[in-house]
Amino acid sequence: MNNKLPPLWLVVGLMMFPQIVETIYSPALTQIATQFRVSDGQASQTLSVYFLAFAVGVVCWGRLCDLIGRRPAMLAGLLTYGLGTLLALLALLATEFETLLLARIISAFGAAVGSVVTQTMLRDSYQGSDLAKVFSVMGAALSISPVLGLVSGGLLAEQFGYLGVFSDLMVLALVLGLIASWRLPETRPETTTSIALWPLACRMVRDGGLWRSALLVALFNTMLFGYYSLAPFLFAEQGWSASEFGYSGTVLAWATLLGSRLNKRLLGKGWQPASLIQLAASLALGAGAAVWASQSSLWFLLPMMGVVVAYGIAIPNVLSQALLAYREVAGSAGALFGLAYYLLLSLGLALAAGLQDLGLLILGCGLVAVLCSGRRST
Repeated sequence: MNNKLPPLWLVVGLMMFPQIVETIYSPALTQIATQFRVSDGQASQTLSVYFLAFAVGVVCWGRLCDLIGRRPAMLAGLLTYGLGTLLALLALLATEFETLLLARIISAFGAAVGSVVTQTMLRDSYQGSDLAKVFSVMGAALSISPVLGLVSGGLLAEQFGYLGVFSDLMVLALVLGLIASWRLPETRPETTTSIALWPLACRMVRDGGLWRSALLVALFNTMLFGYYSLAPFLFAEQGWSASEFGYSGTVLAWATLLGSRLNKRLLGKGWQPASLIQLAASLALGAGAAVWASQSSLWFLLPMMGVVVAYGIAIPNVLSQALLAYREVAGSAGALFGLAYYLLLSLGLALAAGLQDLGLLILGCGLVAVLCSGRRST
């Protein structure tokens, strides 16, 4: 075990950071659409461009932390995020929508550091059962981070408007940057193995099973983040406030934990990952049909819980099986795999912004997921 252990509480905070800043923004989407005089679809596009930049950031920061070290890469990423958030505040004050999109791209690129570099630091510092225990803590933290984002974003949007949301993001970036510069150690091993990315990328591009895994991850995430980008407008149409939309995150968090516990129990009963992925895809398809039929009222939250349960079952099984053939280059392969599914997710959210129909989006994603999961088992 590495003797330069980063404080676990700080690593947990840095790991939660990307998901919190993704979801804290969602309740303010309706206000942004009104303020900038853009359509609901255009306002939702700010989420799709976010994930496009996030995908590039995952690879860049992952590569950079090998070249210059974990600590400098983390601090540079937080600084980039802070600059992007500052630009977003200026865009909001000047009501320039194109500048806001650029700011979101810069912010997302910086925020990606919290996803990839923290995992690398943990793998530097822990091994074996210790690493598994730490990642179990991370899993629990990641399950509640979207709730923190939605609830806090809803309260901030209602009390202080969208400027309050972005001001809070600016403060968060500043606080995390200061704490990381004070307490975060360097964990990079003295000797590291350099891996040529291009030959590995060519090998992965030719792997059809890997593409199906990336598509499944993107599809289930599109269903979840499609809710974050489209549901604020459904709530607003029915007269509910931004804070009330934020509280819906607690319902979805409960469903995520339910899906995780159900997945663990079924694996213990001998279910294979491929069968669980098929089960999750079928559940998502059925729940998507119910969301589509009920989205004119808040009853759509009940089948939406089914979608999130399916997410909790599918994602661990897809991710656990996706890179089994790339164990010798797991770090670089993971970065490239992340690039692929985040790019696909950004396309899915762009489609969501164009459709502006949550039920139809989930129904379509569920159908494609059923087809993909069926192909996996053949």
